Amino acid sequence: MRLDRTSAEPLWAQLHADLLRRLEAGEFTHGFPAEAELREEYAVSRHTVREALRRIRAAGLVRSGRGRRSEVLATTIEQPLGTLYSMFAEVESRGMTQRSQVLSAGLTREGRAADALGLAPESELFGLERLRLADDVPLAHDCVWMPAALAGVLVGTDFTRTALYGELERHGIPRPDGGHERIAAAVLDEDFAALLDVPPPAAGLVIERTGTLQGSPVECRRTTVRADRYALTLSFDADGFTVGR
Repeated sequence: MRLDRTSAEPLWAQLHADLLRRLEAGEFTHGFPAEAELREEYAVSRHTVREALRRIRAAGLVRSGRGRRSEVLATTIEQPLGTLYSMFAEVESRGMTQRSQVLSAGLTREGRAADALGLAPESELFGLERLRLADDVPLAHDCVWMPAALAGVLVGTDFTRTALYGELERHGIPRPDGGHERIAAAVLDEDFAALLDVPPPAAGLVIERTGTLQGSPVECRRTTVRADRYALTLSFDADGFTVGR
């Protein structure tokens, strides 16, 4: 593809868009081109190539290392519908390192969360706010609240490299066994875009979950994820029924 030098769109943006198109088409199965190759192929400067590549690497689509060819990474994390889902487990299952930057954790009061849990507005809750990363690339902003009477024992836990449900089980507390989710598209505002390291305006998905245990609500969660790194999947049989995974 020859870039349009008469366009008002910067050359790096045109190059970035074309490389994304080629990545989505699965063109780079044997490795991602080096900077020199891209400069020659597109007849552009080093600065143009580096700016386009910086954004592709920031999106977690390509991983580079000194002395070796860049590696194309899986572009999305998939969430199966109709099952109790763990982002930690899904990221780890893809061979990526899951890490969280804990923004806040401890006992708190949150009226809307308490209401979702069927509690009085002033009820004490265990709250956890995290920035979730896959291979150190921001993936999601996650807030979860649980009744303090159930999850207060988690106060002081280091959630940098562990899963909430795993910590519940470690303390002998059953994880939710059901619930429901609402998933809606959203445009990330400047603060969320900066937090998730995407240029605004950017598309996101907001996932609101109420987890239940034996029919009673025990978890209120709100997760905002990057739409460019996240996909929803659904399995079904010949009769159209959802098949859990």
